Amino acid sequence: MFHSRFRILLSAGLLALLCGIPMAQAEFEETQDRFERFNRAMFTFNDRLDRAVLEPLARGYETITPQPVNNAVSNFFSNLAQVHVIANDLLQLEFEQALRSTTRLVYNTTFGIGGLFDVATHMELPKTRQDFGQTLARWGVGEGHYLVLPVFGPSTTRDVWRVPVDSWLLDPARHIDSSTLRWGLRGLNAIDTRAGLLQAGRLLDEAALDPYSFQREAFLQRRRALILGEDAMQPHFDFDFDDDDDW
Repeated sequence: MFHSRFRILLSAGLLALLCGIPMAQAEFEETQDRFERFNRAMFTFNDRLDRAVLEPLARGYETITPQPVNNAVSNFFSNLAQVHVIANDLLQLEFEQALRSTTRLVYNTTFGIGGLFDVATHMELPKTRQDFGQTLARWGVGEGHYLVLPVFGPSTTRDVWRVPVDSWLLDPARHIDSSTLRWGLRGLNAIDTRAGLLQAGRLLDEAALDPYSFQREAFLQRRRALILGEDAMQPHFDFDFDDDDDW
């Protein structure tokens, strides 16, 4: 009698578990990926754009550019990004960190010859990541829903504000009078950033049964780790073309 009841309970539990799996997935899609149809369309658009334009340019850039020059270009744009890092440190009332970020900017701009060399890291002033999405999270704004932007890639309805604030309002290149130079710098930054993601792109193609879901999970985990200050937990897959080193 006991064994019969146990089998019934066990069967009911397994049935509930099996039913709960699609329910959990449906609940996730409803709350976190409410715009999945739109997101997948934008993911496909971005992927085709990347394969047709950005990836070939990035591979060519990586082939013809010596590694020291490549490093110098990356350092230059990373140094420019310190402007919005400092601004977001201040907006988060992290005044001590803002002072360190400012010192890093000054050292790399002067001793590092315009940021071409990262001397500040060797002076125990490591690079930090701060953006307006983290600032909004600091002030209690919820993550919202996952959202894929055309060209800019993965985001959330909270992180989408990084584009107008960090990538436009706080972009030093915006104040360059020459539009040719301004857009030339932005284009070089995009290509340099994409070149740094070539290895991650290969892993995505090889490892993911559903590249869209893989990118979504990697991005959300990455953002949550940064917001919680757990940088060591971040996965080494960042497919966001609008990171803090970007325009």
